[in-house]
Parts: sequence; structure tokens; C-alpha cells
Amino acid sequence: MPQYDLTEFLKLSSVLNYNLSAASLNRYNVMMYIIGGKALDRGVSKDREKKGILMDALGYLFSAYHQKRRHLGPMAVLHPLRATALFARNQERLNLIGLLSVLFHDIMEDINPYDFDINQWIDMEGRLYNLLERLGDEDESKLLSNIVALTRIERESYYQYIGRMLESAGHAPQLVHVKLADRLDNTLDMRIDLEDPLAGIDFFQNIFQLLFVNNYRGYKPANHHPPTSAMNGARRLYQLFKNTVLLSLIRQHKSIHSDRALSVLFEAVCDASLKEAQRTLIHLIGFHLKDTADQRKLLLEAMAYCFSGRIDLVTKPDRSQLLDGLFSTYFAPNSKKVLHRQLDILYQNKPLMMQASIAFVVIFLHFLNDSKYYVHGISSEGIEPK
Repeated sequence: MPQYDLTEFLKLSSVLNYNLSAASLNRYNVMMYIIGGKALDRGVSKDREKKGILMDALGYLFSAYHQKRRHLGPMAVLHPLRATALFARNQERLNLIGLLSVLFHDIMEDINPYDFDINQWIDMEGRLYNLLERLGDEDESKLLSNIVALTRIERESYYQYIGRMLESAGHAPQLVHVKLADRLDNTLDMRIDLEDPLAGIDFFQNIFQLLFVNNYRGYKPANHHPPTSAMNGARRLYQLFKNTVLLSLIRQHKSIHSDRALSVLFEAVCDASLKEAQRTLIHLIGFHLKDTADQRKLLLEAMAYCFSGRIDLVTKPDRSQLLDGLFSTYFAPNSKKVLHRQLDILYQNKPLMMQASIAFVVIFLHFLNDSKYYVHGISSEGIEPK
């Protein structure tokens, strides 16, 4: 399936959710669906043994995430399962440690002993220790190192976290694959929709008509405004910013050698982000900024800004340009309280949100068009306006 296709992603979610909701959970079916029926070893007995370990890992995750929910409401366990499926679909040959690394990539952040009674926690710890013992010393060490590298520690900024993960990837290249699969799932998992809001819409034709056809009446949504979601447009734009940070840091890291799986996942994150920016823009011109003259003015301003090259930089605020300071003002704060306040302010500024959507469309097209492209001013130390 196209890795960035929202409709296919919704099918993936529904199949996994259907199996998880069954009266008698068949871990084997779930495991085989996630890995696409691929073998984990050329030897039959070794393959069976490794798949048994993987099923035990799934059993542990089902218990650990049993009561947890995603931000939008679905079962939290769907995230590691889907991320592992996206990861597996891009690997020519699967290995057990890579799969376990994706399944457990959030375990240290998400699973807290205080969420369970003492007997449950003792049972879960015992099951995890037994699973690790079955791996052997070397594989156990690799898995634990991977989980630590993939876990953002307290008081660590997102930039520092990604920088540390990329340093570790010098010895364990699949860490980058795991993080890209994680971000791909997070990018696709921002909407509770029955179908892709872009379905049946030619985004670029609408933009072309808006700019060049003087009797174009504007994009008119077929449906009413969707119900209010726990994740609004400003918070979706922030997720696209996180993708920009990850992709820019990967591009700058000299020790990361691209391979086919990395390239496919990298481009999938770009494509998924590009589509999400389009969904946000279409929503804005369909429901919030309906005057075509205002839309055209904002588009032309954004076009001039992008052609000036300023879109390739982190910039300081400038009263004459809406987009100047977008990253440094609204997305940069490390404090969650400050960040949420800035995102609330951004959400009230629909013209800026429209231009920000255009900016992200351009940024992700740049990533796809130029193998050396990244946004200057983003480093593992943070962002610095240029």
C-alpha cells in the first residue's frame, strides 16, 4: 500500500481494532498481519521460535496498554502495532530486534507501575523478564539500548532527543527506520474520519483556479463543518513541524547512510505530511477564509515569501511578513504550557494558519525534490533564527 495513504491507514487501523475487539484474541493472526506474513528466519524452527517471542511481546503490550487511549480516543496499543506494520512493510528482510524495538519504542514513557495494582505489575514484570531472557544476552542488550535511544528523557528537548537518537543510530542504523515509522503513524493518526477529507478533491487544481481563473467561485465543501476534534489545525501543524525537525536533522547527520528502507520511509513521512498540510489548507478555505480575494492575496504573499528563500530558514518575527517567526514563535517552546498557549494563539490566526499550511506544502516538496535539502537553523541544540 502507499505508505502515506490515509484511506489505507484507516483500513490498517480497522483490521487491527477488529481483531483486538474479538472475544478471543488471536495473537498469531495479529502478528502475521503486522509482519505481512514474512519469515523472521530462514530456518523453520528458528522462525517459529522468533514468532513465538513476538507473540509474547504482543501479549505483554495488550496487558500494558489495556486501559490506555490515544489523544483522539482509540486504543493506545494501536500506535505501536501500526508503527510496527509500517516498519515491516518497508524492510526487505525482517529481524526480531528491529520489530521488538518498534513495538516497545514508547514503553518507558507510556507504562507506569502506578497504573496497575501490585499483583498485576509483578505479573507483567515477570513476563517481560522472561521474554528478555529468551533473546540471549547480545540481543537483549541491543533491544534495551534501542529502547533507551528511542525514549525521550525528562527535561530533554525534542531537538536534543532526536540528536541523541541519531548518534546512537551510528551503531544501530535501524533506529532511524523505527523513528520514521513512529512519525509516519503519528502523522496519519491525527483525524477521526470515515474517509480522507481530500478524497475526490484535486488540491492543486483548486489552487490553480484560485490564482488564474477570474470566474472561479472558490472551493465549496460537500459536507458541513466536521465536529470539533481533540486535535485542532494548529496542533496538526505542530506535528508537521516535528516532522520538519526530524527530517532536517536526519539530512544533516553525516553518519546516517541512506538505504532503500530509510529512503522509502523518509519519503513516506514527506508525502503524508504534504497531504496533511493540504487537508488543513482545504479546510481553512472551505470553512473559515471563504472570500476568494482574501485567499488569493494570502496565496500570493506566501508564494513571494517561498520564492525569496526565507521558507528554507528559521526566521525571527517580522511585522511585515506573517510567516516570519512561525517556527521560533509558535512551535519552539520546550515548556508544554507555553507551547499550548502559543498554539492556541496560532489557532485564532486563520490567515497565518493558511500561509503556514502553504509553507509546509512547499517544505515537504523541497524535501522530496532535493536530497540535500533541510531547514537551516534547526540543530540538535534547538532552533536558531537566521
